[in-house]
Amino acid sequence: MLSYQTIRRDVIKQSGDALHQAKKAIFALHRGDMSIGTDHLDQAVRTMKQWLSQHKKNTQMQSEGSFRAAVEEIVEATLLYNFLEGKKLKKITTIPVADDVFVAGLADVPGELYRYALKMGTEHNADEVRRAQALAEEIVESLIEFDLTKHLRNKFDQAKASLHKIERVVYELQISHTYGRA
Repeated sequence: MLSYQTIRRDVIKQSGDALHQAKKAIFALHRGDMSIGTDHLDQAVRTMKQWLSQHKKNTQMQSEGSFRAAVEEIVEATLLYNFLEGKKLKKITTIPVADDVFVAGLADVPGELYRYALKMGTEHNADEVRRAQALAEEIVESLIEFDLTKHLRNKFDQAKASLHKIERVVYELQISHTYGRA
């Protein structure tokens, strides 16, 4: 039990560090600083890879909440990065990702797309707002196919709410464009 607790404290610390780096990556990406964003994302992935290589025999630790939260944030940051770079969203291969953790990270992406849409809306970049809307719609439509329950159902509901907010940004841009010229 003592060994388990020692390893558990280590996974909590390392996962917290990785989660923090992934969050910093997301904020940098939103600021348009792709270089710093990728540096933070790479650091998050390196931290998780290092922990995984040190604890190959302790695979049960990958079910710890802190580990799963860090991986989920890395998924979210990676998918946001792919969107901003014009790449397709795809499976994360840099670290092991459980299917439900990937779904949770994917469900968080529309919230980031909403933040992006707001920024693009203030810059009157309707094309980018619509691109964010299209991806959020695609994500929500894909998540509808699953019978999500509990935590993942809450994430799905948040994704739908974020999509609705993006639709509102598109609507307001259209109204301002229509009536701004009158």
